[in-house]
Amino acid sequence: MSNKTQEILELYRAKVMPTYAPSVVIASGKGVAVRDVDGLQYYDFTSGIGVQNVGYSHPKVVKAIQDQAAAMTHCSNLYANVPATLLASKLVELSGLDGKVFFCNSGAEANEAAIKLARKWGSANGGRYEVVTMRQSFHGRTLATVTATGQAWCQDGYDPLPVGFAYADFNDLESVKAAVNERTVAVMLEAVQGEGGVNPATEEFMRGVRALCDEKNLLLICDEVQAGMGRTGTWFAWQGYDVKPDLFTLAKSVAGGIPMGALVSNAKLADVFSASTHASTFGGNPIAAAAGLAVIAVIEEEGLLENAVKVGELLREALQGFVDKYDKLLAVRGKGMMLGLVVDGEAKDIVEALKGQGLLALTAGRNVVRFLPPLMLGEDDLEDAVDMISDALECAFGE
Repeated sequence: MSNKTQEILELYRAKVMPTYAPSVVIASGKGVAVRDVDGLQYYDFTSGIGVQNVGYSHPKVVKAIQDQAAAMTHCSNLYANVPATLLASKLVELSGLDGKVFFCNSGAEANEAAIKLARKWGSANGGRYEVVTMRQSFHGRTLATVTATGQAWCQDGYDPLPVGFAYADFNDLESVKAAVNERTVAVMLEAVQGEGGVNPATEEFMRGVRALCDEKNLLLICDEVQAGMGRTGTWFAWQGYDVKPDLFTLAKSVAGGIPMGALVSNAKLADVFSASTHASTFGGNPIAAAAGLAVIAVIEEEGLLENAVKVGELLREALQGFVDKYDKLLAVRGKGMMLGLVVDGEAKDIVEALKGQGLLALTAGRNVVRFLPPLMLGEDDLEDAVDMISDALECAFGE
């Protein structure tokens, strides 16, 4: 470790609360790669944890941010601003839900807004308030969203947790049915679980949950914070199934690295919130919204939905080849450019080996290595990255 990296990390550890434990200091990024303070390059197959779907420093996104910053950095929500209005219109158009958008700052806030909207709707529809979520889900770090998250490790130490949540098993419709009762107002799920292990929902499960919600007059909420904005090959992961949610949430990649979250509704729920019933000071920030419009334009103009499918399949095939080669690798799962490599052992050891070869990846639970490359990943860069993965796995599992 160089003196420069060591110096920054020592200052970080001294002054930043230890909610993360970084070992690399990133200074810049371009396309699918980042550089640290010492100039070492890494392929970023985390996309900043699902944020840089159009890559780092895309010129169209950079220009949109610069132009909007020169015009106005903030606009109170007592007034309208043009970029947020246009972005809301575009998100509604892409979803086909014919509803409305609430803007906020993060995925946790977007999911919190979805839960609040569901409860507000439920209060006028039988006084219902309970939300059924899935075990191994992940919905955020606020008290409500950490309770919605069906994983004990991120709830430890925060008792008493808020009431109003029940849990079911993902891809098990009977488990969802068993969790529904007279208090239930909504079912909340990820079409592809991210933090929980890169687990895609089955067609039967998604259709079954939608039918159950229709039968019981429940709301279906889809968390698209990680899987949205093209990552799975459709604008939103739920569009890969023959269902439509009543509400879905976005964040991470929606504004190209500028903090933004969004809750998108169908027409039925578009006016459940009214003046002063929910708010966010920075929601719909004009810089973030301008960046969001640029992100959508890049995805459309550069065919990144199609690229996510094409290059994502090439990455899947390469990972499957490693599964066939090494007994300690069990399976590949996921969709598009949201893929998980299931390991018989500790995924963090593979992630560390990958970093040593110049490729950044993530864990998803204890035994899944998660790959979330930028959607503009090309075949040449993929070939280089696969060589790095091969070298890392040879170091980990080779004779």
